[in-house]
Amino acid sequence: MSAPVLDRDHLEQYTAGDAALETELFGLLSDQIDSCVGLMKAARSDDDWRTAVHTLKGAARGVGAMELGEACEKAEACYPDAEALQAVETASARARDAMAAVRG
Repeated sequence: MSAPVLDRDHLEQYTAGDAALETELFGLLSDQIDSCVGLMKAARSDDDWRTAVHTLKGAARGVGAMELGEACEKAEACYPDAEALQAVETASARARDAMAAVRG
C-alpha cells in the first residue's frame, strides 16, 4: 500500500485543527518544494543531491505529505537520476493539489 498524499490525522496532531497554522505549514512546505527541487536539479554531487532530498523528505513528513516523503526517501540513494527527480516532482504536485484542496 502506498503512502497517502496528505495524512490529515498526522497533520492534526501538530495543528489541532488550526486552519491558520495549517496554511502556514503548507506555505513553508511549498517553499521547501521550490527550493529543494531546484537544488536537486542543480546538484553537482551526491552530497548536494542527498541534502536537498533529505531536507524535503523531512519537511514533507512533518506536515503529513507522506507520498512526497516516500518519493524523497527513494530518491536519496539515486544521484543523479532523472526518474527519481520526476517522481519527486510528481509527488510534489500531488501534495500541492492536496494542500490546495484543504485550504478550499
